[in-house]
Amino acid sequence: MAPAVQTPTAAAPATAAPVTGPERRILAFGNSLFAGYNLQPGESYPERLQEALRRRGLNVRVIGAGVSGDTTAAGRARLGFVLDAQERRPDLFILELGGNDLLRGLPPEQTRANLSAMLSELRRRGIPVLLMGMRAPPNLGADYVAQFDAIYADLAREHGAALVPFFLESIYDQPQLIQPDRIHPTAQGIDALVAATVDDVAAALPPTPAEAR
Repeated sequence: MAPAVQTPTAAAPATAAPVTGPERRILAFGNSLFAGYNLQPGESYPERLQEALRRRGLNVRVIGAGVSGDTTAAGRARLGFVLDAQERRPDLFILELGGNDLLRGLPPEQTRANLSAMLSELRRRGIPVLLMGMRAPPNLGADYVAQFDAIYADLAREHGAALVPFFLESIYDQPQLIQPDRIHPTAQGIDALVAATVDDVAAALPPTPAEAR
């Protein structure tokens, strides 16, 4: 029997920091990777991210706005409605879309245009953004890969957004962390994603007025 593979998790430190300060809200907007596809309640990325941030003492509420199957076009179509439905403006917006564009082989220029439009709208509303990048698989061809893979870094630079270059970096080559469909993370995969990105989220979260002084 092969030895167990040790994988990163978002496990709590021995002593969690006390949660302090005013509540800050993060809107996690994406597709099935944020919707918790085929997972139990409490196991989705937004829910586990909230737990990890609060263990650090950050008074954060992460609002899940993932819709399974969403392309960047679908996200663009619902963005305004979702933002207008919030009780108040989010302190940080996490944008995670593009994977379904890849699965459908949609032209990279469409993905770029849709993401750019969303980033422009968020910038117009004064909402900071953390953009979760995706990477095209090699079977789509070298030209497609080159065009698609450049999208996220280019747009982050153009729109002043923070960037995680490849959201699935920590699990894409770890089959034990991926469901049998070979696409969606298991609950353990979600923990690995949170562990790999919680620092990026914390860094992208604007300081409270007290912290800014």
